[in-house]
Amino acid sequence: MSTSVSAIYRRISRRELHSPRSAAAITVAVLIMLLCGWLGTEIVLHLISQPALLATPGGLAEGVASASTAPVPLLTVLALGCALVGLMLVAVAVTPGRRARHLIDSERTVTVVDDEVIASALAGRAAHAGGVDPDNTRVSISRRLATVHLVPTSGLPVHRDTVLGAVREQIDGLNLRPPLQSRVDVALGGRVGT
Repeated sequence: MSTSVSAIYRRISRRELHSPRSAAAITVAVLIMLLCGWLGTEIVLHLISQPALLATPGGLAEGVASASTAPVPLLTVLALGCALVGLMLVAVAVTPGRRARHLIDSERTVTVVDDEVIASALAGRAAHAGGVDPDNTRVSISRRLATVHLVPTSGLPVHRDTVLGAVREQIDGLNLRPPLQSRVDVALGGRVGT
């Protein structure tokens, strides 16, 4: 495979696995626009000698200037709140978003599979290996872990290691990237079989 094709595959893979941060950016932009619109409205209302919506520009300036006379605990809480919001926005801006998807390793193409599809396949395999009704099997997938939750039928034991081996074999056969670890949780109480 040529270098340019592999670079294209890497770019496609990254775009399919990571979500853009447009929602966060749009939210912040809308909030800033609303704040600027409100301040502009207050200024215009003051210029045409109409009552303010919330506070006059002079009142806002006076409030900011007199902030140093506010109680220290209140200023500390406000400063910490602003710092936390700022840190959260920086973290959102710097860290990549993640879509609930994995790649199937292939040299010839980029194959993207949704985590729900992986969970469905693992649930079927785990239910069959454990002798459990598929309705009593639930699988959750995170970036690096597949957790299988089984609720056995009352009186019929489930061999956790057998189910774990079957799930591990299914995951290994998919050649997922990033690779998944597996865990099987068997409920202590069972359900009455039908």
